[in-house]
This record gives sequence, structure tokens and C-alpha cells, in this order.
Amino acid sequence: MPKVSSVIVPYAAYLRVYEPLAAFPDEERAHWTRYARRPDRPSYQDELRRSLADLLPTPPVAVPVHESADAFVTEVDGVVCVCPWRTRLRGWQALGDLAEDFPEPVLDALIPPVVRRQSAQDYERWLERNPDARPWIRTATWQVPINWFVLVSDAEREYEEGGDEAATAPVLRYRTPMVQARRRVARGLRALREAVDEGPLIDGLVDVGRWLEEFHPRSLVELDYGGLVHALPAGELEADHSAADVAEGIEALRHGDGVAAGAAYGRLVERWRAVRDRRSAN
Repeated sequence: MPKVSSVIVPYAAYLRVYEPLAAFPDEERAHWTRYARRPDRPSYQDELRRSLADLLPTPPVAVPVHESADAFVTEVDGVVCVCPWRTRLRGWQALGDLAEDFPEPVLDALIPPVVRRQSAQDYERWLERNPDARPWIRTATWQVPINWFVLVSDAEREYEEGGDEAATAPVLRYRTPMVQARRRVARGLRALREAVDEGPLIDGLVDVGRWLEEFHPRSLVELDYGGLVHALPAGELEADHSAADVAEGIEALRHGDGVAAGAAYGRLVERWRAVRDRRSAN
């Protein structure tokens, strides 16, 4: 269970893919093989702290100058699997999405236009050399997108309470084999398309399904509440079974039970509205 430092960076959740070492080219595989043996690997909080520290200089460093050589590491049935951070790539992508979250005057105050333009140009040049690049990690702040829950089941839920006196952070995550995640995406899309018109939920599920197809079929998919656990009181966190609500709603749609589907969706909306309200309060 991760240690809680004196500075906790909230409030982001993560969808990660861990690929077996065999999925990487020889040179990169050698790097990750050595890296996996390190006892001092950093955490997701360390990555966030580094990114926030880069925003303090004037002008701020919106995107790291060099790509991260760090990764998350786990073992699946005796096979070492890694999830590269790719912080620079994710930074470029996040920077491009900021315009949807902030009015332009606020965005200009956070990151000057000249910095954003330079970063966008750097990203365009980099993409010309790396057209097939994709991140192993997706991030969402102050929420877990509903379509992420389609990938997992309640039986895969792992919850650990925080330790005494905040010595350790609570953990809430789901882990599932890639083949199961892809199968659930297909089933979920079929049920949704038969029951409702096209909309954000279907679009989001199509998008995440295409992303999963980019990875090795023996990968592991992880949905991690990450720092979002600090936005939920312990009792609410322990009682959070959002994946079960999503599965119940999809199953109800499959059987034409709109009332049951609406009830499951209502529980999700109410739960996550409370989290977003805390964002507004801050």
C-alpha cells in the first residue's frame, strides 16, 4: 500500500495498461527488465509532484523537456508487466485539452499563450516522427468516467483502508485481463446501441475500446482511484461499487428494463455529483 507523504496531490483517477515485457522492442525491453528490479521505483504521486513543480518557474514548463524513463510494474501469472509513464506525451495531450476546461483568460494566466504555442509546435514535430504513439495511462480529475467502469467487474474490486494516523493511503482499484476488458466493451456497446441513441457514453466507450486494441492481448488493465480516494469520506469510499451499478444498468438495458437501468444510472450520477460538488467548493 502506498505511503502518504506530507504533500498529497489530489484528485486524479487513472486507467492503466500493463504490457508484458515481450510486447516491447528489444532495447526498450532491456531497459524495463532492469527497471523492474529496482527497489526504489517512484509512485504516481511522485509523477504529479514533478509536473506541478515544473509549473512554478517563470515561464512555466508546461511539458517535460525529456520523456520519462519511469513505469509502474506488476506481475501477472509470473510474467513481469510494465506500464510506462510517458509523462511528456500525456502532458502534450493534456495541454491540448485544457481549452475545454478553462476560459481563455484563466488559461492565459495559468500557462502563457507563447508557452502553449511552443508546446503545440513541439508536439506536432514529435508526432511526425512518432505517428503511432499512444499513452499507457489515461487520467481523469474529480471523477471516474462511467465508460471506464464498463471494463471491469465488481468481483475484481480491491479495497484497502488507510492505515492508522494516515500512515498509509486507502486504495480502491480494479484489475482485469485485457481479453475481459475488450469483451465487456463489445457487450456494453451492443446493449447501449440497441437501447439508446448515440451519445457521450457510447462515444466514450468506443474511444476507450479503440485505445485498448493498441495493446498486447495478454496485458492487464487497471482502474485506479488514485488520489481521488482523498475526495471521498472513508465510509463512502468503502461503499462505492460503481462498477456493479454500471454492470447492473447495462444488463437491465439488455433485457429492456428501462426502470432498473435508470435506477442504476441515478445512483452513479448522485455519487459522482457529490464528488464534483467538492471540486466547486474548493
